[in-house]
Amino acid sequence: MLIDGYDTLLLDLDGVVYLGRHAVPGAPQALEAARRRGARLAYVTNNASRTPAAIAAHLRELGVPARGEDVVTSAQAAARLVAERVPAGSNVLVVGGSGLRLAVRDRGLRPVTTAAAEPVAGAQGIAPGLSYELLSEGALAVRRGALFVASNGDATMPTGRGEQPGNGAMVRVIAHATGVEPVYAGKPDPPLHRESVIRTGARRPLVVGDRLDTDIEGAVNAGVDGLLVLTGVARPVDLLTAGPRHRPAYVAEDLGALLEPYPRVRDGECGGWRARWADGTLRLDGDGSRIDGLRAACDAVWAAAGDGRAEEDAVKQALGRLG
Repeated sequence: MLIDGYDTLLLDLDGVVYLGRHAVPGAPQALEAARRRGARLAYVTNNASRTPAAIAAHLRELGVPARGEDVVTSAQAAARLVAERVPAGSNVLVVGGSGLRLAVRDRGLRPVTTAAAEPVAGAQGIAPGLSYELLSEGALAVRRGALFVASNGDATMPTGRGEQPGNGAMVRVIAHATGVEPVYAGKPDPPLHRESVIRTGARRPLVVGDRLDTDIEGAVNAGVDGLLVLTGVARPVDLLTAGPRHRPAYVAEDLGALLEPYPRVRDGECGGWRARWADGTLRLDGDGSRIDGLRAACDAVWAAAGDGRAEEDAVKQALGRLG
């Protein structure tokens, strides 16, 4: 089984385990089976709005095995990043929710909500109801020289209603107002992966995600394998046109692939499919499952593109064969 090569799964949440308030179909069962097989499950999320305990409670409601200590958030990574750069007990202006406030406090820092408290740093993370007033306080603090740390730079986040603005969109308010770019803690930057490894003790981690520009790029940056599942943001065309930093080691429809042998993919062949790059166009022939066809196509396209990336028009016709 694919999972047998790894000791820890570093699982993204939104788009992988759940979408909004609902579990991705089959995800709870797959994760319980993985846990019984001996894998350590760590839920690694760029969402900094909720505490690990609250996230774990939500996961258990969905039937997913989880404890608070199994959850690693970008809020925790951001708080560690701040704590490593400022004196213990410093005031930190938190532009975010309870998850970020708790993470800052747990690092021996004092969360505040106004620039008048003279914070030495400002930490920003997404939160429901994030107000103009709090964003303004953050901008005032950063303009006065406070270290600016953002939990993550995701422009959007998947929900049951579709993609909605993420923390990266909110970051632009302070960055544009001050001319100061933040230090990012979340995926794809290294701090959140480092936080995950510290907390889990992982030696052979597999990063599992639904986004190429955060989950998979984060795995590439860390030098570990990544599994891309098609239950969230990424589409087949995104995979086929991905550059080197966005190419996963594995591609699957969903988390069920963890409990299956991963098929041999070589020279553009997988299952009953054969993919070839000819005259600047992808050719895909054969029959079998959609996912094996996509695996074959990725292998052929990435080999042809090398350090570059294929154009969307060059792969569209072949994608039509995959349905």
